[in-house]
Amino acid sequence: MIKKSKIHVKKGDTVQIISGRQKGEIGVILKILTKTSQVIVKNLNLKIKHVRKNQEEESGKIINFEAPIHSSNIMLYSIKNKTKSRYKIKVNENNEKYRILHKTNEIIK
Repeated sequence: MIKKSKIHVKKGDTVQIISGRQKGEIGVILKILTKTSQVIVKNLNLKIKHVRKNQEEESGKIINFEAPIHSSNIMLYSIKNKTKSRYKIKVNENNEKYRILHKTNEIIK
């Protein structure tokens, strides 16, 4: 049985890539793959796939798609202050949890 790991980001978060070929690039998370601890970021880590034709009438294609990035290679990003940061969890009076960036004290939605 494969154990799913907890990932520090959520779908829709703005993140910055901190290592690899596209270090410093900023994007929004489209999908989270919990079994492999990877995320797919919009318009980043683009790969090309050549698809063979299936029938005589169809033609071959070249498809661009976003490949997954490991979650350890990204950090949450504040667009307002243009900084990357870790986050902490706070609880308000109504016992609702929310995330706050360490460096800027900005609330993440």
